Amino acid sequence: MSAPRNTFSIITAALFVLALIGYLIWQERQTERPEKIEVTTAGFLEMCLSCHKDEQPDPAHAAQMIGCSPCHLGDAAAIDKEKAHKGMVLNPGDLRVVEKSCGKEGCHPADVHKVKNSLMATNRGILSTLLYYWGERDTQDAAITVEQLLESGENSLALDYFRKLCATCHLWKQKNDLPGAPKFFNEKGGGCSACHYIPAKGDERTTVTSFDEKQPQGKKPHPQISKKVPDENCVRCHNRSGRIGISYAGMFEGEGYGTPYEKGKPSSKQLPGGRFYLEIAEDVHHTKGMSCIDCHTREEIMGDGTQYAHYEEQLEISCEGCHSAEPGLTRKGRKVTNISKGKEGFVLTGRNDGEVRPLRQPKQDACAYPGHKRLSCVACHATWVPQCYGCHVKRDLSETDLDKLKLEQTPGWWKEGRSYIRYEQPMLAVWKDKVVIVTPGCQDVVTLIDKDGKVEGGFNRFTMAAINPHTTQAKGRPCADCHASTKTVGLGEGTVTKKDGKWAFHSVGQGVETLQGRTVPLDAFVTIDGQQLQHGSRPDLRPFNAEELRRILRVGLCLPCHESYDDPAYKDYDAKRACPKYQEP
Repeated sequence: MSAPRNTFSIITAALFVLALIGYLIWQERQTERPEKIEVTTAGFLEMCLSCHKDEQPDPAHAAQMIGCSPCHLGDAAAIDKEKAHKGMVLNPGDLRVVEKSCGKEGCHPADVHKVKNSLMATNRGILSTLLYYWGERDTQDAAITVEQLLESGENSLALDYFRKLCATCHLWKQKNDLPGAPKFFNEKGGGCSACHYIPAKGDERTTVTSFDEKQPQGKKPHPQISKKVPDENCVRCHNRSGRIGISYAGMFEGEGYGTPYEKGKPSSKQLPGGRFYLEIAEDVHHTKGMSCIDCHTREEIMGDGTQYAHYEEQLEISCEGCHSAEPGLTRKGRKVTNISKGKEGFVLTGRNDGEVRPLRQPKQDACAYPGHKRLSCVACHATWVPQCYGCHVKRDLSETDLDKLKLEQTPGWWKEGRSYIRYEQPMLAVWKDKVVIVTPGCQDVVTLIDKDGKVEGGFNRFTMAAINPHTTQAKGRPCADCHASTKTVGLGEGTVTKKDGKWAFHSVGQGVETLQGRTVPLDAFVTIDGQQLQHGSRPDLRPFNAEELRRILRVGLCLPCHESYDDPAYKDYDAKRACPKYQEP
């Protein structure tokens, strides 16, 4: 009985071997083998190049030199497309894989830790401040980051607001993760690629004013990878909130009326989200053709490895870093690499255009005037700032909205509105020992709707925040813009009077009605008696006190006769000295 069984086993095994050989022969005939073994100029096997012959990222990342797999991973030795693409990543800059790509040894290993701890990746300042404003944290320095939210799924009222309205402007966002959304929004994020990615010819970039392009279909040409970061990449995120990206270019997001009309229809000048804009004074540095990275340094943009709580801690540059007798150092003592001393003085070389621009020192008679010693440069030279008053926020649990971190629809639809928006007469306040510009940031009027569509509550939180609006002009604000403007000094629009030596203020603003009652006037930070009406964005940010208000406004009484700071009347000025020709009320 055993012999037939052995014979059957042998025949079965033989048939199996023949079938396997036949399959291998068939598979071999189906496989398109490259004509030669592909090797990079550095001597590494890179079979990707047998198919990808036309990709040209840039000279520093030339495909023939370093190949495809060091950036995009995959299997560089495979000749089969499916096997070669296994484990491949489309965007090497994505922070989820960057240690294996951009950050690998021999490339940019030191930068990964820095970038992941930078404010553009963590959003720590935005998150902790929002949670503090809305009463969910007892400090605005909380160590909470986007990466933690992605891993934990943590949510709350404030975090849900962030997830659905704010969470597309951080480096953890993946490119092209919003199906159906305009290309402008999908191009945001991408880790390292957020800054260093430049679309190739044939895949034209979108800008803040050409944002409605849809995602192209089919294969796209390989983008350029460049250290010359164009302003478009910065403005892709910096066009909301403080709006410094669009302000720098002289674009002010106006009211939603769409005026001035064009042929009876709303203006064609629009920003992402259907926001209309007006063209007003651009920053003097923008006028001269300077890019964002001409001023902002590598360490302050990409980070230096420290996880800071707020922007002012990561910020390094200052006006004095360029406009002083000995320019070239940041606030942290680092050397600015594009400032050097030329034959006729110090110059700044553009990092994008290579143009050499002379650095001018400030006018000593104006900027060094003793009465201005507390003024920050922007307090005088930034002549306008976006001011969004009364941020009306509604959360409706009867509808869903897209969680931009989970990329899922979840209960709670959020909508924002505002009372009004202005740009003129930026308000001044005191931060530590400096007079700075402040703007609403934010004046939240929050209304909560339950799942049955009924109002279940809400709250108000009004805050004024310090800002460098990036609207610097060569000529400073006129004296009257500060000393004779109730809005500039923080009282709000209205009229100030003085009778029998006592100052009084009559406000135009009346506040708005909310669930918690009528608010303070939206443009008022302080009363004439020095009572603070809104929160400051930092514990040491405050409005002018009563004595400071009286000193500032008293100079306004002198201006009709003594118009300029170099008038002899202001030499050795004493606020207590009576005018010999004018009887004060």
